[in-house]
Amino acid sequence: MAKVTFKPYPQYETLLLPPSLSELIPATHPVRLVNAVLDKIDISELKSTYVGGGASSYNPRMLLKVIVYGYLCNIYSGRQLEKVITENINFMWLAGMSRPDFRTINLFRSKRLKNGVFEKIFVRVVKLLQEEGLISLEVQYIDGTKIESAANKYTFVWRGSVEKHKEKLVTKVHGVLKQANEVLKRENDENAPKEMTAEEFKEKAANMLEKLEKEQTAEKKTVKSLNKVVNEDAPRLKRYEEQLKIMGKRNSYSKTDTDATFMRMKEDAMHNGQTKPGYNVQIATENQYITNYDIYWRPTDTGTLIPFLNSFYAKYGSYGTEIVADSGYGSEQNYEFMFEQGLTPYVKFNMFHKEMKRAFKNNSFLPANMFYNTAKDYYVCPMGQHLTFCGTAETSSDLGYISTISFYRAQNCKGCPLRGMCYKGKADRRTIQINHKNNAYRNKARELLMSEKGLMHRGRRPIEPEAVFGDIKHNHGFKRFRLRSKDKVKVEFGLVALAHNLRKYFKQITQREQKMMLAA
Repeated sequence: MAKVTFKPYPQYETLLLPPSLSELIPATHPVRLVNAVLDKIDISELKSTYVGGGASSYNPRMLLKVIVYGYLCNIYSGRQLEKVITENINFMWLAGMSRPDFRTINLFRSKRLKNGVFEKIFVRVVKLLQEEGLISLEVQYIDGTKIESAANKYTFVWRGSVEKHKEKLVTKVHGVLKQANEVLKRENDENAPKEMTAEEFKEKAANMLEKLEKEQTAEKKTVKSLNKVVNEDAPRLKRYEEQLKIMGKRNSYSKTDTDATFMRMKEDAMHNGQTKPGYNVQIATENQYITNYDIYWRPTDTGTLIPFLNSFYAKYGSYGTEIVADSGYGSEQNYEFMFEQGLTPYVKFNMFHKEMKRAFKNNSFLPANMFYNTAKDYYVCPMGQHLTFCGTAETSSDLGYISTISFYRAQNCKGCPLRGMCYKGKADRRTIQINHKNNAYRNKARELLMSEKGLMHRGRRPIEPEAVFGDIKHNHGFKRFRLRSKDKVKVEFGLVALAHNLRKYFKQITQREQKMMLAA
C-alpha cells in the first residue's frame, strides 16, 4: 500500500522577507486596470477641496480608487468597503495598507466628490476611451430610467393637498380677522392685500389681539380665535409655504429626501402602480460606454432632452452629430432645438409606429392622409369638399413652449353619406387642427428614421442604453440609491457609470489580448 503524503502547512512560520502584495495579484486582474487608469487622471479639483491644517488626510487618489473599485465589484456600502479593505488583498493593495473607516469613506464620497468634482474625473476617463478609439463622442444613444431614492416610501408631500389645505386655512384666517375688525368697530380695509404671507397674518392678528385686550370689550370667542391664528394657524400656514417653496415646479417630494419626486417605478413589488420617491436618470451611450449622465425630477423624458444635451456640450464642448432616442423624446420643442444646433435626430415621435400600420395608412378620413394644397392652404376631404383655413390658436406646454395650431373647417357636412365615418361631433361641419411646424419636423424625422442609417441606429438603440441599464440594475444589483439629495445622488450614479465603463474596458482589453495570443 502506497504511503500518503501531505504538503507542508507552515501556518505560523514567520517569513524573513514579507512578500509584496503586488506579487500576489495576477497581472491581468481588473484591479490593476482601475489603478492604472486613475493614476493617469488629473485630480487637481479633488485636491483643491482640502483646506489644510489639522491632522493629515488620507490620500484622495487612494480613496477614489477604493470606492471606484468597490462599485466595480458591486460593493456600494461604506461599511462593506471598510471591511474588505482589511480582508481583501486587492483592496489592501489599492489602499496601500491604509485603513480608512466607513465614516471617512462616506464623507469623501458625499462631500469631496460633489459640485462637479467627480464629473470632471468621469469626463477625463471618457476622453481616455476616445483616445483609445473605443468611442467617437459623435453619436449619443439616449434613454432614461427611474431609480428609487433612499427616502422612506410613505413620506410624500403632494402639491394638490398642500394647496387645498392652505386655501382653506387662509379663508378661515381671513374670516377671523374680519370678525375682529367688526368687534373693533372698524370698516373692512378694502385696500388690504388679498395675498398675505404667514408672517403678515401673524403680525396683523397679534396687533388686533393687543388692541382688543386693551379695550377689554371683545368676546372670549374672538380673543380665542385670534390666539389660535397667532399660535397655530400662522405657523401651519408658514409650513405650507415652505413646502410649496421646496416643491418648486414639482407635484410632490419626500420629507426624508426633498430632492426626490414620487414616480411610478418598473420595480413594483405590489403590482398596483404605487408611486415611490425616486429620480429620473438619463444616460448617453456609445458602443455601450456611458458618455454622459444626469439626474432629473421630471418623471417623463420629454422635458429632459434639451438640458441633457446641454450638459453633454458643457462636458465636451460639442453636441456630437447624431442623436438616437425613442418616442419619449420626440416633441416639437426638442426637434426644433436639435435641428437648430445642426444635429441629425434619429428620434421617434409618438405616432411613428402607428403611422406604419395599414389601418392608419388606409384611413382617408385622418387629417394626415387628406390632400393638402400648400399654395392655397386648404385640405380636401374624401368627398372632395375643401376644408379652408379659419384661424389659429397658441398652446403652451408645461415647459412653456408655445405651439401654433391652425384650424381648417369644411363648408357644410350636413347630408354627407360619409358623415358617420368622417367624424363624431354634433356640428354640421368638420373642423380639424393642424400643427404645420410639428408636422414638418416629423416628416424630416421620418425620412431619417426610414433611411439606411436610421434603420441601423434603430436596431442598435435597444442594445445601447437599454442594455446598459439592464446590466447595471439586474446584473450588478444597483436598483436603489444609498445617498440622499440630488448632488449626492449624481455622484453616486457617476461612480456606477465609471465602474461600468472600466468593467467594459477591461473585458475589451482581455478579449483583444486573447485574440493576439491566438493569432501569434
